[in-house]
Amino acid sequence: MIKKIAIQGFKASFHEIAALKYFGKDIQTVECESFTKLFNVMASGQADFAVCAIENSLAGSLLNNYANIGNSDLEIIGEVFLRIGMNLMALEGQSIEDLEEVHSHPIALLQCRNFFRNYPHIQIVESADTALSAEEIYQQKIKKRGAVASKRAAEINHLAILAEDIHDNKRNFTRFLILQDKNKINEKPEYINKASISFRAFHTPGSLAKILTIIGEYNINLTKIQSLPVIGEEWQYYMYADLEFDDVNAYQEMKKLIEPLCKELKILGEYERGEKIIITE
Repeated sequence: MIKKIAIQGFKASFHEIAALKYFGKDIQTVECESFTKLFNVMASGQADFAVCAIENSLAGSLLNNYANIGNSDLEIIGEVFLRIGMNLMALEGQSIEDLEEVHSHPIALLQCRNFFRNYPHIQIVESADTALSAEEIYQQKIKKRGAVASKRAAEINHLAILAEDIHDNKRNFTRFLILQDKNKINEKPEYINKASISFRAFHTPGSLAKILTIIGEYNINLTKIQSLPVIGEEWQYYMYADLEFDDVNAYQEMKKLIEPLCKELKILGEYERGEKIIITE
């Protein structure tokens, strides 16, 4: 049975590439123009899984998605780390000097500012999606226009890559979460070494410090912690944390000890951590 995967973006977007990396080629993507649409698609059962960006090594966390996950019935079942490579592409036979405009998502263009400083004759135009910008050029046979997108976008739209890896910082990675409706999960994973949790410490002196101390005492690596305000309760915060561990029993014991110290504790997902991409250059 072909899995239906909700992605933010379109064919050849980085979300689709992450979906292919995690699930393989035998999938059907449900394209969503926004993260709001993605979570609505999952809530209505139109897709089996979702691939959702949560943080970028340069731009930081996507804060709204922490709240979206926390307020949904979705559970994190996995993660994918993807190196983000930006490439300039256009119709075959074009050169960079021929281009009058380059279209792409504003975040992609922001990451390529240094490159385009060398080509002041090119007008930079923001669009809704990297892959969609490439598709428009191919479908409408637009000359003198380029797009910044993935190599896959150039491949499926038969565009020529005029310049590879044009982003300013080559250490550009995005972490994507794999989400599934918790009510549709039939089996828990056999092996887990990572967990994502959300909690509220009691509003008393030292309460948060006590929780973090227990996490450290059980040799659990706190790889990320992020605070978001509790809506309707001024100066109260949810803490979103990623925990990595080698001893699952130590993790389970740690959970029992911190639960009484929390006003609220929610397990967003327990899963096998994704393989991080290492650059040695």
